[in-house]
Amino acid sequence: MWRAGQALGKFWKMAFLNSVLQTVKFLPFPILLRQSRSKPTPFKVTQQLSQCRMLTLTHYWWNQDKPETLNLDSWKNILRSGTKITTDEKEAEVQGESSIESMQKLVEMWRLAGKPVPDSVTAEQLQVLLTLSSKNSRVKYLKELFLKENRKKSMERKKLEKLKLKSEMEKDKPERISTYLLKFYTTSVACFQGWRAAQAMIHGQPLIFDMAYDGYMSQKEMENTVSQLMICEGFNRKSDEPFHVHFCNLEPNGRSHKELVNRYKQAWDNLLVTSTEKSHVDIFPRDRLVYLTSDSPNVLKEFDHDKIYIIGAFVDKCQKTGVSLGHAKRLQLATARLPLDNFLKWDMGGKNLTLDQMISIMMTLKDTGDWEKALSYVPIRKHLGFMGKCTPQNSKSQQRKEARGNQEKMNNSHAKRERTTY
Repeated sequence: MWRAGQALGKFWKMAFLNSVLQTVKFLPFPILLRQSRSKPTPFKVTQQLSQCRMLTLTHYWWNQDKPETLNLDSWKNILRSGTKITTDEKEAEVQGESSIESMQKLVEMWRLAGKPVPDSVTAEQLQVLLTLSSKNSRVKYLKELFLKENRKKSMERKKLEKLKLKSEMEKDKPERISTYLLKFYTTSVACFQGWRAAQAMIHGQPLIFDMAYDGYMSQKEMENTVSQLMICEGFNRKSDEPFHVHFCNLEPNGRSHKELVNRYKQAWDNLLVTSTEKSHVDIFPRDRLVYLTSDSPNVLKEFDHDKIYIIGAFVDKCQKTGVSLGHAKRLQLATARLPLDNFLKWDMGGKNLTLDQMISIMMTLKDTGDWEKALSYVPIRKHLGFMGKCTPQNSKSQQRKEARGNQEKMNNSHAKRERTTY
């Protein structure tokens, strides 16, 4: 009986070892065994498995040190850096250097990569690029400069073609040219307009453009604002009774100030406009100031010649509501909005008007006091006509003609605008 029990125990031992060896064959253990030549493993096989089928466990598992803890954040950074392209690493190195030279290198690298980059980038434009924080904003700004440069090149090319055609036509024309009713525009007209603007600076009614919105506008919106301010100055100078225009809160060497000086060049010093870094509250009494904003709950019923109206020099493509109204409330100023709903059948779009439309409306109100004539400068795409008209189709066509006439006047004056020094 003792021998039978011993044989049975040996049988069960051999069966257990066979099952273990089968597991070792078909599971990842053979890989660990192959790697045991270079690295120690928790198992060691004394002889070949097919011959002896003996597995001995060593004390290695119990004697080895505890595994080191992995820093997952460092591994994530390594993996992310490995996936980036070498050009991106170079761009990051160049962007790390906050200088004009590094930005110029970055622009050259983007030009070689085939991105839309202008041929020549000035130091001021590189300075603007340094102020932009993200890569996308820099790419967009360079693309705008690229498109602007292409437009300028196409205009110069068309101008050369027109001059060539004009020279060819003049060869065929006779030498004698009729001077009857010849249109002229001399410096005497410019001097007369400058004299009226100078008189307005002494005796005229003030009109304020608030320049305190540089932080709310992008570079493109700021350039658009300066363009509209130049149109407003031209309209005011050519009117019969111009306003005394003030540019208040204009920071010296700020973005708007630099753009105005860059556009006007030498004419900026001789411009008949009062520009100051002071606030309008520090110059004029509060009870005379009225801030014009489309978000105001108060409606402007009539034009008051004793009041001083303020227009926010703010071009907003995203239509951020309440910015100018909040600014006026902080200064404790009276606010008003144009009576667009009282005179116009509003159709679509926001009730924010451009600066040149606002000054045209204010000049017409100052001269005539007629709201219908003044509000004809509102674009016809935003409304369906004036209130109280019996024949809507005729009134609409008539208003379209009036609006087109006003628009043509504005376009002609904008095209003929000259930078004249007085």
